[in-house]
Amino acid sequence: MIYKRCMYVALVICLGMTTNMNSQTQKVMQTKTISKDRQDVLNAIESMTRSFNSKDIEGIMASYQTGALVIFEPETMVTDFKVLKEMFLGAFSINPKFEYPKGHEIFVHGDVATHIAPWTMTGTAPDGTIIQQSGLSMANLKKQKNGKWLLTFDNPHGSFLMKK
Repeated sequence: MIYKRCMYVALVICLGMTTNMNSQTQKVMQTKTISKDRQDVLNAIESMTRSFNSKDIEGIMASYQTGALVIFEPETMVTDFKVLKEMFLGAFSINPKFEYPKGHEIFVHGDVATHIAPWTMTGTAPDGTIIQQSGLSMANLKKQKNGKWLLTFDNPHGSFLMKK
């Protein structure tokens, strides 16, 4: 009886290791076979994030299509470019640094794309308090006539309803 249990436990452990190894291999394989459009979308997201982390407001604004919808706070939409710029400038006061520690999921269909990625953010409030947040970014992008991908919808609070 003990022998059977030991064999069962060993089998479960081996299967778990094999599944884990295969899932890691798939992630590497997906990275190697990314299409040009998917890579261009990823580059657009990374460019916007670099601009945000370095407080480059012009780089941030250049990442968005005119009239883009941004969700700065759950259930609050911003489409006015002037207000959007003010919101980003206000966010700079905590010196935020965004990262995507679990990678990116990108779907492209013609000239539209969807980007999904868990994110983490660290910052420092003016009083020195450390701020840490995380969430799920859900964004749509559109390929422009010049080939550049621009954000048309940006919701860093994609997991909001899950937390309700």
